[in-house]
Amino acid sequence: INVSVHTTNPELRVKMMNNRFAGDALKVLPKLAEAGIKINCQIVSCPGINDGKELERTLTDLEALYPSVECIAVVPVGLTAYREGLYPLVEYTKETATQTLELIESYGDKFKKKYGSRIVYASDEFYIKAELPMPDADFYGDFLQLDNGVGMCALLKSEFMDALDGEASRKVEKTVTIATGCAAYGLLCELGKKAEEKFPGLKVNVVKIINEFFGETVTVAGLITGKDFKNQLKGIPLGEKLLIPRVSLRNEGDKFLDDV
Repeated sequence: INVSVHTTNPELRVKMMNNRFAGDALKVLPKLAEAGIKINCQIVSCPGINDGKELERTLTDLEALYPSVECIAVVPVGLTAYREGLYPLVEYTKETATQTLELIESYGDKFKKKYGSRIVYASDEFYIKAELPMPDADFYGDFLQLDNGVGMCALLKSEFMDALDGEASRKVEKTVTIATGCAAYGLLCELGKKAEEKFPGLKVNVVKIINEFFGETVTVAGLITGKDFKNQLKGIPLGEKLLIPRVSLRNEGDKFLDDV
């Protein structure tokens, strides 16, 4: 079962969820553990609220439920441009993201030494915000938290390199365009260059799509709308193919989030 924990401090959880019963919900976790149910936990980390000492408390409390708690994802809070009248949350900076990432990895190192599993992982966004290199695919084990953006970049790079290694080098006279969000832009530029090196004549153009619909602070490919794709690709020579992220479309594959 997937559980959005955020904090194991009952009073803080009531405040964060704006629900007076939110603290009582934490009592369910030990019951799930006693029943032998595997729990994947998510923590949306908000600077100055549930990170730092509060995050340490949460990770320590969840460790007590191991091995039922088999994986914990820590994700930085994402803020849209539509926050009028809402709690004044702030984004992670390079400095605060680095501090939180160091804390998460220190607990992961401790758990790995103690249990043979890291258990807790930071989402890819933390590495991007901290401007630090992401771990290799081996770091993420069975990739239990892909839906929370944990290890997506490492898995994509690993699968891409495996596929590239399986192809014979040959001349390819083709131009393709890849449109993606700001978060994945650097990685896709890197992979595009590797493809160009393997296939002389191939030209891979990567276009960074700024999220004007939800606000520029939203950088993930899964939240790019059809209108932003259309407006920002207009007038750009796309070559023979335009590739867009599958995650930008709803499950049916026919519409973006803005119904385009």
